[in-house]
Amino acid sequence: MFDFIRKYMKVIAIPFFLIIILAFVFQSSGDYAGMSDKATTVASVGGTKITQSEWDIAHKNEVDRIRASRPNIDPKLLDTEQARYATLERLVREKVLAEAATQQLFTTTDARLAKELQQDPTISALRSPDGKLDMDRYRQLAASQNLTTEGLEARVRANLSVRQIESGITSTTFTSPALAQVTLNAFFGRREVQLVRFNPVDYSAKVTPSDTDVETFYQANSKLFQADEIASIEYVVLDLDAIKKSIAVNETDLRTYYEQNVARLSGNEQRRASHILITAAKDLPVAERKKAKEKIDALLIDVRKSPEAFADIARKNSQDTGSAPSGGDLDFFGRGAMVKAFEDAAFAMKKGDISDVVESDFGYHIIKVTDVKLAQQKSFEELRGNLESDLRGQQAQRKFAEVAEAFTNGVYEQADSLKPIAERLKLELKTVSNLRRTPSAAVTGVLANPKFLAAVFSADSIDKKRNTEAVEFGGNQIAAARITDYTAARTLPLEEVSASVKSKLVMSRSAELAKADGIAKLAAWKTEAEITALPAPIVVARGTSTPIQGPMLDAILRADATTLPAWTGIDLGNQGYAVARITKLIDREPVAADVATQERVQFTNLIAKAESEAYQQLLKARYKGVFKVPKPAKPAEAK
Repeated sequence: MFDFIRKYMKVIAIPFFLIIILAFVFQSSGDYAGMSDKATTVASVGGTKITQSEWDIAHKNEVDRIRASRPNIDPKLLDTEQARYATLERLVREKVLAEAATQQLFTTTDARLAKELQQDPTISALRSPDGKLDMDRYRQLAASQNLTTEGLEARVRANLSVRQIESGITSTTFTSPALAQVTLNAFFGRREVQLVRFNPVDYSAKVTPSDTDVETFYQANSKLFQADEIASIEYVVLDLDAIKKSIAVNETDLRTYYEQNVARLSGNEQRRASHILITAAKDLPVAERKKAKEKIDALLIDVRKSPEAFADIARKNSQDTGSAPSGGDLDFFGRGAMVKAFEDAAFAMKKGDISDVVESDFGYHIIKVTDVKLAQQKSFEELRGNLESDLRGQQAQRKFAEVAEAFTNGVYEQADSLKPIAERLKLELKTVSNLRRTPSAAVTGVLANPKFLAAVFSADSIDKKRNTEAVEFGGNQIAAARITDYTAARTLPLEEVSASVKSKLVMSRSAELAKADGIAKLAAWKTEAEITALPAPIVVARGTSTPIQGPMLDAILRADATTLPAWTGIDLGNQGYAVARITKLIDREPVAADVATQERVQFTNLIAKAESEAYQQLLKARYKGVFKVPKPAKPAEAK
């Protein structure tokens, strides 16, 4: 038997090997196709490609940034084709400017980089009072952006070089007052107009669609009648609150913590003081500071002679306008409420004491302590609740990294259910139905987080219904989910939406009738010598509360009014049509000098922006910035 196998080993092995290879190919083909999609080039700058994956990551980061700064924004506004394309345009612009900086030899010196880092408020917050940079926190800042400290500094250096490119245009923009005035007067000029609206609702009675019309409209506009994809999920969230619930604080630790923190938890000692202030800023000329010091010294002699007259002396002489009328009384205050020199002097005194002259950033003070509230030590039982909360929070903070690792490993190792990890870590296994990829504004928390939703609605999560990866949100919070039921986006059957289809069809045809009637009336009115069908004229202008706003106002103000009366027709889409007859041009009313100055500044900024955009277009052409995907139509332009 074994001789037979040895003899024919090659004959057996070759087909077997081919089977393995084919299985590998078919298994990998789907994954490879997915990887290929991610590697698709969506734009390029010179020889540098921008891939679909890079675009996706950039847009996700942009959405995260916007949602962090504007939590109440509607997520749907950030997930449109137009919003995604805007991110791609930004990527191309950044790479074009970076290429221009490289080709034109713009560099950033080490000294300039150091100055920029010193002035950065985020980095300044990482410095200790003595000005030393906390390197651990600096590394954490870089890591939060998926960079090393060297990578962070390289990014700042590159940004500074790019800014040199842009500032060559924006910092040299110049506009004359005469040009600004002519432009602004034209922009804010007023027009007297007679306006007639042709509203679709007035034509709806003329539209009687047949069943065939309804079905045809439904087939041609099926995207209007789609149900969103929805999922039912189970999910678990690990955060500090969850860990706190699992921590049992023992009595010994509580009492030790009480002894160490009783003073802090019992409340701060307070002083009530009155003062006399003679102001003398640090940058005041020496002669004036000397005069102020002589005055406070003389007042101190008077106070020492008559301590009971302190309040009267303060009323007559103190230059603190807030406290002088009340005899210099500052009421009770604790540590940290006053400047350090004042605080140190006040808390070193007993009730009734009067200080020597105390110098602060405000000038020279004489301080009288009028009352003292000592911190009253609270008992262990009085503070037990605070002690337990503080200690449990500290222990949870220390334990979070360890539990987070266990959480991450657990959702991966038992990928077909979240129940084991929830039971092991004593977490609540939550469920939710009808979850959408783009949540409504009413949805909050992890269920509205783009990273979490991207994981839930990933192809792997939908197809295999396995646990998502653990998604970190920052702020010591991490979550994972698993789809239990999924319904793909679908076109609703006609019988379910027939009323909606008919309504939209009637609205569409009514708008067409309104437009046709408006165009016909416009042509007729242009030839009539006397027109009685038009309403009384109104005055419209930008920047005022005129009854006409938006696209209709823009159309009226942009219409050629060289010859009066001037006519224009305005297509309002589903809102119908409008005809405007411009009868008079009215100069703009004069504006205040400060308003005129602000407008000129805004005008100059707009010119600078226009020049900057034009320069960027020039650079894009020079350095071959090319988009490989078409720009989506604006919503108003879409069918």
